[in-house]
Amino acid sequence: MKTLDDYNFKDKQALIRVDFNVPLNEDLEVTDATRIEAAKPTIQKILDDGGSVVLMSHLGRPKGKEEKFSLRNIVDKVTEIVGVEPKFVEDCVGPEVQKAADDLKPGEILLLENLRYHEEEQEGDKDFAKKLSQLGDIYVNDAFGTAHRAHASTTIVAKYFKEKCFGYLLAKEIKSLDKVLHSKEKPVTAVLGGAKVSSKITVIENILDKIDNLIIGGGMTYTFIKAQGGNIGASLVEDDKQKLALEILEKAKQKGVQVHLPVDSVIADSFSEQASTQIEKVDSIPAGWMGLDVGPETLRNFSKVISESKIILWNGPLGVFEMDTFAKGTIQLGEAIADATAKGAFSLVGGGDSVAAVKKFGLEDKVSYVSTGGGAMLEMLEGKSLPGIEAIGK
Repeated sequence: MKTLDDYNFKDKQALIRVDFNVPLNEDLEVTDATRIEAAKPTIQKILDDGGSVVLMSHLGRPKGKEEKFSLRNIVDKVTEIVGVEPKFVEDCVGPEVQKAADDLKPGEILLLENLRYHEEEQEGDKDFAKKLSQLGDIYVNDAFGTAHRAHASTTIVAKYFKEKCFGYLLAKEIKSLDKVLHSKEKPVTAVLGGAKVSSKITVIENILDKIDNLIIGGGMTYTFIKAQGGNIGASLVEDDKQKLALEILEKAKQKGVQVHLPVDSVIADSFSEQASTQIEKVDSIPAGWMGLDVGPETLRNFSKVISESKIILWNGPLGVFEMDTFAKGTIQLGEAIADATAKGAFSLVGGGDSVAAVKKFGLEDKVSYVSTGGGAMLEMLEGKSLPGIEAIGK
């Protein structure tokens, strides 16, 4: 795997695909700069070598040139984090852009306008990719969040470079996932939460050969419980996935994987912060009530499994953590993972809701790695090859 450390960038210009798809508030200010901060080491290495940098990214899903999706809005935040003010151009291809790239001096940064202002980006257009390729000497992909897309800037552009490599962030993402999927350390525990079995089925099927424990939480719990004959009241359920749930349990049993399902739930009489709540056995939820978090006995069971694990993958919350009343399970699971990490376990957290949870509850620095790409991470866990990663290897 070729990374930045295989190159000296003195007097070289790096074209870097970064993932600066960051949230902005109504005043068009960056509200979470995690992705910009994650790209800093890659940018810094190239500048320190005596090279120059051209940064390209998308932002949101613009329909045409919408000002609220302009990368001009993030210039101040990039300056603050990287310590160098980037020059900004109003487009990402064309004569003016080419001139700005040609005039760039060592130590300078050029930030291109939103790639998705051009339909050709998502179409993977070859001519568009070729124009982008003329803006640098070496191509660096550091955008894990878009590595599963065969877009012009993430995949096609690499064909036009003899010299190409992974940035530090993307290399770290690949190594972290590889550590989970091909670990020689045991036991390996996967915690899968979230609403639906259907969104995680291919992940479960692919990782059963690689894990020792599978902890299931969140809304998909109740599809498994109902499939086994339990009463789940008004809890979330995918009735058409009950047979599939039973098949997963049988496959896990055949492969010697211990499946840990909740045994009790915090239930509520409505989907509301103000709802009446009580703790009930997970398979004995009364009509009209719904499970919105795991109960105390479940947390004791899950925490014990986590404490004995050497490798931990966490994707998806255990309850409706956005409401304080139903956040306890997700918080305590996160704390158990943090404790195990402090004692030497390797923990990888990924997927939008899990990442939001570790940030919300101050656990981000207490786990081994927080993935920046939800969709890309899930596809790797499903065993798919990612075009953005494949393109660097070719």
